[in-house]
Amino acid sequence: MNAVKRGRTKRTVIGMSAAGLLLVTGCEVPGAPAVYRPARPAGGGPFTFYVSPDGDDKNDGMSPEKPWRTLDHADSARLQPGDRLRLRGGERFRGSITLEDGEAGSPARPVVIDSYGDGRATIAPRGTSGITVHNTAGVEIRHLALVGDRRALREGAGIALRNSRTGARRLDHVSITGVDARGFQNGISVGADKDAVSGFSNVRITDTSVHHNLEAGLVFYGPEFDADRPAFANTGLRIDRVKAYSNTGDPRNDRRNTGSGIALGSVKDAKVTRSVAHDNGTRSATDAEEGPEGMWAYDSTRVVFERNRSYRNRTGSRVDGGGFGLDNNVSSSVVQYNLAYHNDGPGFLVYSGQPTGAHKDNVLRFNISWDDARRLPEYGGIVAYGTRMKDLSIYHNTVVMRTDGLASAEAAGQRPPALRLRHGMRDVRVHNNLFATDGGPLVDSQSPYGASVLSLRGNNYHSKGSWLLAWGAERFTTLDEWRTASGQEARSGVPTGSSHDPCLRGLDIPGVGRISAENVVPRCRDTMPVGLGSRALDADPGPVDYFGKRLPKTLTAGAAQPD
Repeated sequence: MNAVKRGRTKRTVIGMSAAGLLLVTGCEVPGAPAVYRPARPAGGGPFTFYVSPDGDDKNDGMSPEKPWRTLDHADSARLQPGDRLRLRGGERFRGSITLEDGEAGSPARPVVIDSYGDGRATIAPRGTSGITVHNTAGVEIRHLALVGDRRALREGAGIALRNSRTGARRLDHVSITGVDARGFQNGISVGADKDAVSGFSNVRITDTSVHHNLEAGLVFYGPEFDADRPAFANTGLRIDRVKAYSNTGDPRNDRRNTGSGIALGSVKDAKVTRSVAHDNGTRSATDAEEGPEGMWAYDSTRVVFERNRSYRNRTGSRVDGGGFGLDNNVSSSVVQYNLAYHNDGPGFLVYSGQPTGAHKDNVLRFNISWDDARRLPEYGGIVAYGTRMKDLSIYHNTVVMRTDGLASAEAAGQRPPALRLRHGMRDVRVHNNLFATDGGPLVDSQSPYGASVLSLRGNNYHSKGSWLLAWGAERFTTLDEWRTASGQEARSGVPTGSSHDPCLRGLDIPGVGRISAENVVPRCRDTMPVGLGSRALDADPGPVDYFGKRLPKTLTAGAAQPD
C-alpha cells in the first residue's frame, strides 16, 4: 500500500549563476543594481499604505485618496512592524508580494496585508507565488484572493512561508484568514528547507479555501525525520474552518504523492478543526507508488484532527485516496469526531512503512466511516498496519460498508471490510466499535493476532447478509466460532462483543446522502449490548460522542450513543 511519504514542496529555480542555484525569493542579487524602494514617510511609523488601480505610484500611498497604483511598486516598500498594506477590494492586481529577512513585524506588532473597501482584492502573480514570506514572520494576511497562472500551477504557491535559516529558532506568528488560493502548485505551503532545522511557530489559518491547485491545498513540511533525534520544524498550528477541495494531483508526477487536501509534515502541537477536504486527487498519477489523502499527517507529534469531514477523495493509482491518515512517524496524536465517506480508499488509515519505532501512542475514536473504499476494496473503512507500529487505540467508531455504489466490478466482487488489519503492529486495542456491512467482511486481518498483541473487545459486528470475518488464513461465519479459535472478544474469560442488529436506518436505505443522527444512531436502543466501561477500555473516552452528546454512564458500541 503506502510508500514512504515526503510531502516536500518544490523549489522554483529560475537560473544558474556562479553562486549556484538562484531561487525565487525576492533576494537582491550581488552586483546587480539596487532595488528601488520608496522612502518611508517621516515619523517612524507604523504606517498604512493603500494600492488601487486608479492610484499613482508617485503618490505617498498613505490614504485611500492618494494610493499607489501597482503591486510591483508596493512590493518594493520595506514593511516594518505594525505596518499595513491594503489593496482595494474587488480589484485585480498583477504581481506578487515578498517579505524578506529584515521586513515584517512581530507577534505584538505584525505586518498586515489585506483588502479595503468592498470585497476581496485579487493578487494574480506572473508565474510565481502570490505572497512569499521568507526568513521572517510577524505577518497577518487577511481577506484576499490569490489566483495563479499556468506557470504558477507548476512552480508557485498562493502563500509560501519558507524558513531557510540554519539554527533552531522558529519564526513566530503567522495568521491567515479569509483567504482564497487557487491555481498554484500548492495553495498554501509552510515549512523549513532541507538544511534548516526549524520553520514556523504560532501559525493560525482560519476561514480559508485552497482549491484547484496541482499538488496540495495546504501543506506543511520540514527536514528529513530522524527517529534518534526527533525534531519538528513547525509548532503551534491551529487550522480551523479550512476548505480544501478539487486539488487535482499531477498526472506527470509518479515520484511521490500529489493531490491531497491538507497535509501536515514535521509539525508538533497541531490542531485541525471544523475543516473539509473533498474531491481531491482526481488527476494524480496512475503509476505513483504513493497517493493523496483528504487530510493526513506524517513525521509529526501531538496532532489532533477533530470535527472535520473528508469525502469523495480520489487517487489515480492503486494506493491511498482516503479520508484521514496518520502516516509514517506520527506519535501522541488523536483523530476524533470526524466523518469520512465515499472515498476511493480508506475512511481512516493508520500506517507505518518505516522501521523507526516512532509511530506510537495514537488514538482513533468517535469517528464515522460511511461507504469508504469505493474504488480500492483492498483497503476498508478503518485500516491499520505497519512496521514497528505500537500503542494504538481504536475505539467507539462506527463503520458502515455497503456494496451498493462500489466504483468497479472488481470492487463489487471483492467487497471491502469494515476493519482491515495487517502485519507489523503490537499493543493495539480495538474496543467498543460498531462494524456494519451488507454482507461484506466485518474484519479482515492478515495476521492471526493474539489477544496479548492486539485485542478486540466490546465491538458489535453486524451483517445484513452473510456474517464473515477473516483472521489470518482462516474464515469464520459466527462470532462464537471466531472467539473460541482466536481468543479475541473475551476479558478474563468472560465473552465480550456481539453481533446484534443495531437497526441503523442508513443500512436500509440505498444511496443515503446525508449522514445524520437519524441514520447512524442505533434504533434498537433498548436491546443494544453494553460495551466495555471506561476502566476496561484502558482509555479516557472523553466527555461526548460524535454528535456532541454527553456520554452516558453505560457505553454501547459505536460513535453515536443512545439517549
